[in-house]
Amino acid sequence: MYVQPYVHFEGRCEEAIEFYKTALGAKVTMLMRFKDCPEPMPGMHPANGDKVMHASMTIGDSVLLMSDGRCQGAVSFKGFSLAISVPSDADAKRVFEALAEGGKIGMPLTKTFFSSSFGMVADRFGMGWMVLVAH
Repeated sequence: MYVQPYVHFEGRCEEAIEFYKTALGAKVTMLMRFKDCPEPMPGMHPANGDKVMHASMTIGDSVLLMSDGRCQGAVSFKGFSLAISVPSDADAKRVFEALAEGGKIGMPLTKTFFSSSFGMVADRFGMGWMVLVAH
């Protein structure tokens, strides 16, 4: 069994993909647009044909699945955060600062009893991240 996060950006998926490529070195492994779907999507407006129906990207050794969902514009990432473990304090600082650009810091990057660097940030899309150095 394998659990993967699947996040809906409600019309901002392509922007999120580009942001994560720059901020986290993410690599797109698959991308399909609504206009390329072999069957029409019920309730999908034709104007959204260029929006992302499904994408898969790798961030380090992890896979993140994503979509524009129903393209309704209101993104709500509540009740969870994505935890990203990095090997060093320098990596934690770089990743944290990249994710914080245009976002909101919930807890500044700091030393804790469980990590030499730990911080929480919501990126520009509202996605919560916990950045930590794993030892």
